[in-house]
Amino acid sequence: MTAAPKVLVFAGSSRQGSLNKQLARLVAKRIEALGGVATFVDLKDYPCPLFDEDIETQGIPENVLKLRKLLADHQALFIASPEYNGFITPLLKNTLDWLSRPYEDTPGLALYSGKWAALVSASPGGLGGIRAMPLAQQLLANLGLIVLPQPMSLSKAHTAFDETGAFIEETNSKKLDALCQRLVDILACTSEKILL
Repeated sequence: MTAAPKVLVFAGSSRQGSLNKQLARLVAKRIEALGGVATFVDLKDYPCPLFDEDIETQGIPENVLKLRKLLADHQALFIASPEYNGFITPLLKNTLDWLSRPYEDTPGLALYSGKWAALVSASPGGLGGIRAMPLAQQLLANLGLIVLPQPMSLSKAHTAFDETGAFIEETNSKKLDALCQRLVDILACTSEKILL
């Protein structure tokens, strides 16, 4: 019997009331309910300096090392990516950049190699953060991740959640569950092939 697939979940926002952080928490709950193991991480708890090779030569920051350990222990990333002026957030880019760096015996990008990634986005507007989604997909692919197609964009997200953090509309629940299930199934299938 194969172990349940492990997915690292976070949002590209550190703001306390972030809709994308709320969505990421819901993603983690749904992955657990659908047979996976999810670890939700709040990037606010892992502040990292703006990537700078001068800082890197003095030693990898402690929070980057903690995030590296988390990433190494999971088969996939599931990111709730906000949209800032039609682009991904500086926080998301900076976090992914730090994790792409070589460290000790691990070459650059090695932490991402062979891992899957899935994306969602939430916005109070009508587009649901969709303008930044292709940019996030491109970045993840550039890093060597296998990006699950057909991400989910959640428009009018400020009215989408109930007091428990679940979706009010069943349509949104079905869309998110379908995306989470696809990722869990792919990871489980990949693990079985490795064991064979």
